[in-house]
Amino acid sequence: MLLLYMFKIFKKLGFERKVSNVQAIKESLDKAKETCKRLADTELKYLNIKKYKYTADEAMRELGVTSELIHQLAEDYVIQILKTEAQFLAYIKELKSDKKENKELNYTKLRELVHKNLGVARNLRIKDAEKILQEMMVKEDLDYLTICFEALRAHAIILKPTCAYNTIKLIELKSSL
Repeated sequence: MLLLYMFKIFKKLGFERKVSNVQAIKESLDKAKETCKRLADTELKYLNIKKYKYTADEAMRELGVTSELIHQLAEDYVIQILKTEAQFLAYIKELKSDKKENKELNYTKLRELVHKNLGVARNLRIKDAEKILQEMMVKEDLDYLTICFEALRAHAIILKPTCAYNTIKLIELKSSL
């Protein structure tokens, strides 16, 4: 009886929503880890990114900035990766359409998008993202590029799960308006 009463109080105070958000973040993180493992064991095996774990130490030391700043910049990077997903997929769709129509493929817009994200990944010393983005700069197989972006997105979620979850929810909200 006491537990039921406490549950009702917590529910009124909004704790139920926070618990469900924590659960959703955990599920998102688990799914991202599963995606990373699957791709690191198959299509992206030769990149040797399976056991990579980001630490801000190298970036802090080499750039001479605080841990707080590196973590804020890492969050900005995650937001940027997730925000560029729609653009990236649109560019891939456009290239696939051009290929189907036997048009010359122009990767410029895609490469510019990748190059911008590569610069940030290099500055923050995010080695797994750097390897994936380097692949995306030179490869032309559209299915492979889509796989690379899938891995990049999953790695971004792993890097900052709460930030990624909030960004995805905000993108979903904006697209529903």
